[in-house]
Amino acid sequence: MIETQASPIAFSGRTMTRLARSALLALALQSIGAGLGYALQVVLARLLGTNDFGAYTVFRYFRLRVTFQGNAGATAVSTTRRRQETPAGIHVLSTETALRAAYPGARCRTEFGGFRHCWIGRFQPGRRVTDFRISTGLVRSILVGFVID
Repeated sequence: MIETQASPIAFSGRTMTRLARSALLALALQSIGAGLGYALQVVLARLLGTNDFGAYTVFRYFRLRVTFQGNAGATAVSTTRRRQETPAGIHVLSTETALRAAYPGARCRTEFGGFRHCWIGRFQPGRRVTDFRISTGLVRSILVGFVID
């Protein structure tokens, strides 16, 4: 579990690892299951595609997405689940005030078009960032991901 103020946080070290392992297991089971003719119940949808960074896969669960950029390992996990929280107890529908109190090192900004977010970590290639999307003073989604470019 990462809880330092200088580095980005995750849902918890074990939770993100568990999610990534579950998604990788699901990918393996789905390829096996395709030959056997059965569908996985855990995975609601799987998106395959390409973007500027190459091939990617997205697993969608109920209010949770796991992205595999390059189809090698999990590169991002995002959630709008209220019960999924950070080690400091920040979750969807937490206030921005609570977020700033829990993570004094978090930086917040309103971008062009009124989009507001707070983040922990640096937006530099290879670094992990935790990004909290804010609307009307409340956290609306949490994303933990590796910066690619």
